[in-house]
Amino acid sequence: MLEHFIPYSTQSIDESDKKSVIKALFSSHLTQGELVSTFEDLIAKFIGTKHAITFNSATSALYAAFYALKKSLNPQKTYSIITTPITFVATTNMMLAHNITPIFGDIDMSGKLKLEGLQNLVREDTIAICTMDYGGSSVDMSGFREFADRHNLIWISDSSHAFGGSVDNVKIGSMADMSIFSFHALKPITTCEGGAMVCSNDEYADSARLVCSHGIVKKALYNQDCVDLGFNFRLSEVAAALGISQLKRLDSFIDKREEIARFYDNAFLDNPYFSIIKLKDNERSTRHLYPILLHREYVCGKEALAQKLVEKNIGVQVHYKPIYNFSHYQRFNYPILRNAEDFYHAELSIPCHQSMNLNNAKIIADEILSVFG
Repeated sequence: MLEHFIPYSTQSIDESDKKSVIKALFSSHLTQGELVSTFEDLIAKFIGTKHAITFNSATSALYAAFYALKKSLNPQKTYSIITTPITFVATTNMMLAHNITPIFGDIDMSGKLKLEGLQNLVREDTIAICTMDYGGSSVDMSGFREFADRHNLIWISDSSHAFGGSVDNVKIGSMADMSIFSFHALKPITTCEGGAMVCSNDEYADSARLVCSHGIVKKALYNQDCVDLGFNFRLSEVAAALGISQLKRLDSFIDKREEIARFYDNAFLDNPYFSIIKLKDNERSTRHLYPILLHREYVCGKEALAQKLVEKNIGVQVHYKPIYNFSHYQRFNYPILRNAEDFYHAELSIPCHQSMNLNNAKIIADEILSVFG
């Protein structure tokens, strides 16, 4: 049994991170200084987009993306966006905040929105499609880019799980019109709380920056103008300092997560209790999650199984309950989606992160198989 509790995901902080944060704490600016701009430049260069705007959370970044999308449209009309029900509720909450109706498509059993049949969901008021790179693994980027272009839609990629991932060396988030990343403590890199929106469209970027900081344009000295609705969604200098430091170790974080994931792949091969989600050879996932999918006969016992694992210091979680099942969304009378329901009932996320070692992974794998047995 494990000596200490191991969560399904966690941050990794070292001395270089501490030094960077302490240096920022004793700088002349704790907010609105040079470190945020530096971090944004590094993100844009890393992803390969023209712009990166950082925020105090990925939720704020989502709000800004939907605001930028809707700004050029007729404010008297209502709009819809096609999206996935298997994501954190912030994705669609921020749509509702702009009076945009989410239209849910079903998923495949990798947890991602499936393209097949999606054209049937496009309505006259549909303005965009919003995908989710579940667990750090990319959706079919070329397929969704083609779909969005064919139907004259904007493609927003909620890549909150996937900063640093790629397919055929093409960075996740680089092909969408706007992409969102999270720097929450459990994500590939962290700024404690934080997020970013990246794009190459100047108008989207300008709108996002205004929303991020009160809608204010600074001119000279105290001369400024409020030109749009805005909030204080800014990332602090201290958080940016941590992000800059973490970015230097991103590849090593992903490599460690991949090592743990590959060990699990082999340890769980052909077991009689659950299946795993296999990745394609050309894909580099951030492995934010390592999901196992219980075989149907074990689904009813998932809660008891999860409790037994927690008692053995193995942190597990479920990602995610279909959004249309939440009370706030039931007023829309969404249809039940078969794959989304099956995935939710079968899915269990087990520990896979850079603060683990292979010995931890071996104990966890053995304990999981023992509990199922």
